[in-house]
Amino acid sequence: MTDGTATIRVEVARYRPGEDEEPVFQGYDVPLMPDWAVLDGLNHIKDQLDGSLSYRWSCRMGVCGSCGMTVNGEPRLTCGTFLTEFGAGPIRIEPLKGFPVIRDLVVDIDGFLAKLSSVRPWLVREGEELPLSAEYAQTPEQLEAYKQYSMCINCLLCYSACPVYVLDPDFLGPAAIALAQRYNLDSRDMGDRFDVLNQEDAVWGCTFVGECTRVCPKHVDPAEAIQRYKVTAALRSVLPWSRR
Repeated sequence: MTDGTATIRVEVARYRPGEDEEPVFQGYDVPLMPDWAVLDGLNHIKDQLDGSLSYRWSCRMGVCGSCGMTVNGEPRLTCGTFLTEFGAGPIRIEPLKGFPVIRDLVVDIDGFLAKLSSVRPWLVREGEELPLSAEYAQTPEQLEAYKQYSMCINCLLCYSACPVYVLDPDFLGPAAIALAQRYNLDSRDMGDRFDVLNQEDAVWGCTFVGECTRVCPKHVDPAEAIQRYKVTAALRSVLPWSRR
């Protein structure tokens, strides 16, 4: 920078369909501002240095989950990861591992969305016609039973960190199972997700490495959710009339 502002080197994985046979890294010098997140650095590159760079972001507040990327080998939310965390740099930014790359840092999440839909991540009420008009009050204890799992923002960091998913894309995965548990434990829900979860590619595919929980920015603890449902599934195999 000509004005004397300190900079940090940011190396970004670039993949342009029709131009690149495989991803290549391109380096940029970004102002090392004390309050800049990695996402701010990417926005600076996009706005000031290279408008062709592609990536996803939205809220900048750790709520939407769309800015998840691999930062120096770790799946992170780039809006909550600061440039100053990396000393003199460089910082290497890549797309999330385990997903097909569409362009640059943008990955294809259609497979995840299909998995998520398969667990019916919504309240299931049986024998009631729409629109529902009744209220179903909960005690604080009933809310607490599932609240932790409801914090998932579908950022997909857990999938990128999961060694099972990276090797087996058919694995249902941490977020989908944790969200299934969120509704399984909800006193208002009447759904039965046993046939989806009690599969080799679902809870029984998990080897309990725990990386999904370690990288989760919302402390959902999907590893715990998976292990809890393993107990439920095992008990139900012995006591088939037990649903939860």
